[in-house]
Amino acid sequence: MTDGAATAGARKKVLIPLPDRDFDTTEVAVAWAGLSAAGHEVVFTTEQGAAAVCDPRLLSGVVFGRLGAAPEAKALYRDMSDAPEFRSPVPWAEVDPEDFDGLLLAGGHAPGMRQHLDSEAVRSKVAAFWALGRPVGAICHGVLVLARTTDVASGRSVIADCSTTCLPKYMERSAFWLTGWKLGRYYRTYPSYVEDEVRAALSDSSKLERGPRVLFRRGTASDDRAAFVVRDGHYLSARWPGDAYLFTSRFVEMLGA
Repeated sequence: MTDGAATAGARKKVLIPLPDRDFDTTEVAVAWAGLSAAGHEVVFTTEQGAAAVCDPRLLSGVVFGRLGAAPEAKALYRDMSDAPEFRSPVPWAEVDPEDFDGLLLAGGHAPGMRQHLDSEAVRSKVAAFWALGRPVGAICHGVLVLARTTDVASGRSVIADCSTTCLPKYMERSAFWLTGWKLGRYYRTYPSYVEDEVRAALSDSSKLERGPRVLFRRGTASDDRAAFVVRDGHYLSARWPGDAYLFTSRFVEMLGA
């Protein structure tokens, strides 16, 4: 990283790792759009350097055309899909954490996300970046990557002593109950709920903040009253796609601090 990249207000370079398929449309597209609009460079990375695709159900609607991404997020995804940086991601093995000013870990719950969430290669890069003390953002299932990433010195999760949020159990459970009759375990990425696994990774479970209870109301680009994020030092976390706009704007602020 050059001296210019480290200067407040300068153009920053942000890494967004993705699975080959099934990432959350809103969480990634909103982040890409917000970072790009702020003048920052976004670099995507996938396992082999192949262009990723989002969870298709979020474009068409999960059940009866409902529960998918909002029209604005779909439009941003179309724009992102045409962007050179999205069409030509960097292979995971070629990523040098030192080259980046920020790391953003998005979520998604469909089966393809496991390639990313289960990857030791991803966790090794994340651990190296976390140790640099530069801005790290995680939203929804993206928090699982941090919960599963071990700090070499302590042998615990890198977020063991952090205040954080993640996908609340009531949200994950409600989505499963609403759709299980048709989609089976589509909304259950793992047998354990995200919240339970994140809590188990923390040294003090009270550091897990669930935020105000919401099920359908989402924050937007112009109204973030329904959104919720938690910041602890260089770490920012959010719960679900409904927090994506606030999450992105706060992450942009961290990059400029």
